[in-house]
Amino acid sequence: MNKKFLYLPIVILFFSISLNSCKDSCDSEPDLRVSESQLAADIAAIDAYLANNNIDAQIHPSGLRYVISREGSGSNPDLCDQVAVTYEGRLMSNGNTFDGRETPISFDLGNLIVGWQIGIPLIKPGGRITLYIPSVYGYGTIGQGQDIPPNANLIFEILLF
Repeated sequence: MNKKFLYLPIVILFFSISLNSCKDSCDSEPDLRVSESQLAADIAAIDAYLANNNIDAQIHPSGLRYVISREGSGSNPDLCDQVAVTYEGRLMSNGNTFDGRETPISFDLGNLIVGWQIGIPLIKPGGRITLYIPSVYGYGTIGQGQDIPPNANLIFEILLF
């Protein structure tokens, strides 16, 4: 028997396991393992901001706060989906805009920050949401470049296409 054919079942098994493990990770929920003390501090700061600005936000079980101004229609996206959005990102501490897009851009939802992974599936295409993201679901203790400092709570205005 040809040795080449002995390896074929092993190769098929390897690829089968690899493909199934990717599918399983895609079907999972966002990773919410975070520092509970930092999450509590973030939520306290976000709640104070919302109260000071008379914003009535909904509370997701994760601790994320959000306001849906338009639900949209169709199917809610999940982590396996590519989403097209326009958005503006601001620092909660001073309101400075650090990023944004006025023309739609597409992303794999599963590759975005956890705050988006939690918040975007709350709306449907055509929907608009404001996310108040605790730092632990954003860029955490590292921050992002010079624009987003460590432990920064974020505000995102997002329109889903």
